[in-house]
Amino acid sequence: MNHNEVIVGIDLGTTNSEVATLVGDRPRVLGPGDTKMLPSCVGFSPQGQLLIGEAAKNQLLVYPELTVRSVKRKMGTDERFELGNKTFTPPEISALILRELAQWAQQELREEVKKAVITVPAYFSDAQRQATREAGQIAGLEVVRILNEPTAASLAYGFGDDTRRTVMVYDLGGGTFDVSIVSVERDVTEVLASHGNNSLGGDDFDQLVLERLLKEFQTRHGIDLRDRHPVSYARLRWAAEEAKKRLSSEQYTRVREEALGTTPEGKLLHLDLELSRQEYEAMIRSMVESTLESVFQAIEDAGKQAGDIDVILLVGGSTRTPLVREMLEEHVGAPVRQDVHPDLCVALGAGLLASRLAGHDVQRVLVDVSPYSFGPSHLGIVDGEPYPYCYRPVIKRNTPLPVTRTERYFTAMPYQKGIDVSVFQGDDPDALRNILVGNFTVEGLTPVAEENEVLCRMSLDLDGILKVEAIEKRTGLSKHILIKDAIKSKSQAELAQARARLGRLYFGRQDAAEAKWEEGSQNDLELASDLSDESDTSQAPPKTQPDPEMEAVVAAAHRLIERSRQLLAGIHDEDKEEIIDLHEKIQEAIDTSDRQALSTGVNALQELLFFIEGK
Repeated sequence: MNHNEVIVGIDLGTTNSEVATLVGDRPRVLGPGDTKMLPSCVGFSPQGQLLIGEAAKNQLLVYPELTVRSVKRKMGTDERFELGNKTFTPPEISALILRELAQWAQQELREEVKKAVITVPAYFSDAQRQATREAGQIAGLEVVRILNEPTAASLAYGFGDDTRRTVMVYDLGGGTFDVSIVSVERDVTEVLASHGNNSLGGDDFDQLVLERLLKEFQTRHGIDLRDRHPVSYARLRWAAEEAKKRLSSEQYTRVREEALGTTPEGKLLHLDLELSRQEYEAMIRSMVESTLESVFQAIEDAGKQAGDIDVILLVGGSTRTPLVREMLEEHVGAPVRQDVHPDLCVALGAGLLASRLAGHDVQRVLVDVSPYSFGPSHLGIVDGEPYPYCYRPVIKRNTPLPVTRTERYFTAMPYQKGIDVSVFQGDDPDALRNILVGNFTVEGLTPVAEENEVLCRMSLDLDGILKVEAIEKRTGLSKHILIKDAIKSKSQAELAQARARLGRLYFGRQDAAEAKWEEGSQNDLELASDLSDESDTSQAPPKTQPDPEMEAVVAAAHRLIERSRQLLAGIHDEDKEEIIDLHEKIQEAIDTSDRQALSTGVNALQELLFFIEGK
């Protein structure tokens, strides 16, 4: 092959497709926009215009009969797609997607693209592989290699040293699932065994959520949208997919779709429903459990045992669902890695191989990940006794950045009015063995007899700034803290000092701690105070003079926030969300002493309250 020729790597996916190659000395996913992902949708407008990607996906909501999605599931079959007065085979639909990706690459590289490496699931049959090759040929591409997706993923993760590893590649995409046991040593990647299900993926998760929404609408309004309501059905399918995505990082999401149907009198019918991650995971649990059967079958076929697996690589957007990682860690026991973008790692790996085939010297993929885990301490039971410093990470180390995760917690005592949130860095289930990185107090909780649910949301950005927010679910009451340099490494001395200091604080005041449990624990706040008293102030900067004008604005802001909180229980959800968002902006302005941002936030909240109270 000509050393200067361009060969691209293509991940032809069920939900999205990507193209990658070497740019400079790094593999890069190519394409316009930020996502670099082309929705695997093809359609025709009512006027006969060809639509590929985002335009076709958008049309799916209004003209589902003129749009094809998830064609990968039909590769290798005799199925035909009727789009208007035209008929297409699965390879022909796929060829349109491949052609669009090649065009993306040509526009960015400013060179003609004629050759490609195309990936397929390891569990694809010969007929499916041949259909994929045919799609490339129809698109005008020379398919120089059909590459197994697990092999591409292992290339993207950069296993290239002398160490021999047994790697499990767990690939759960939009429409297919397969798991492969792979032996990796230097540049040699050997698939020892594969198993899977070519009819299981995120689309099936979407369908379960969709059925929940359809059932709810039918229960409320007596209308089955499956019958003679294609546009409303397509809108709910889109809403189900978006809800699934949000529940990968949030504990709750709300589905709001207006004007899905009408009564005989012409009244518009809407759907407004809250879904929890707990409910969603209950829906999909049996499907995720079925993947474990393939996991252990692949291990057995490879002549291995679970203990032989050195690492599990997560591939495919559907692996973002926390339940997937939790079940793999529980049942296989090997460390799980997801530090290369799960939607892009197959394309990156294909791009690496394509560039090597073109004669380039390729380096490994580099990514930004969180090197540490973060989470709050909480009251739990240890050895049959209450213990206030139990710990479970919310953000786990090796998670790609930026990231947002949410977990649920509950108050410990009836009528509890406040909680103290202490944030730790580390992985030990005992918070005292981790590093305290910040703390804050949330007061004014609703005093209820039953457990009061509080959400802890953590966001970590590329600059290492950790935002921790505690939210009372029933009212939206919230408070947050910004922790800068959260992922800055601590020295061994600092680690030992933190352990000793926290140990002294707890074991020196155990009786007091137990008494506080009975009152509705203030332990964490006192802990923060003790830490402040013990800290070394010899290097502290001089205190700034108080700013009376700023203090007055802050006091007014707090009064305004308190006034707006009194309205939360009786207003529309959209107004509630806007108020909570303004609370966060005002608090952030206070935390950073940004007078201009504070003034802007206060004015916006005043205007919103004037509008709400005048209704």
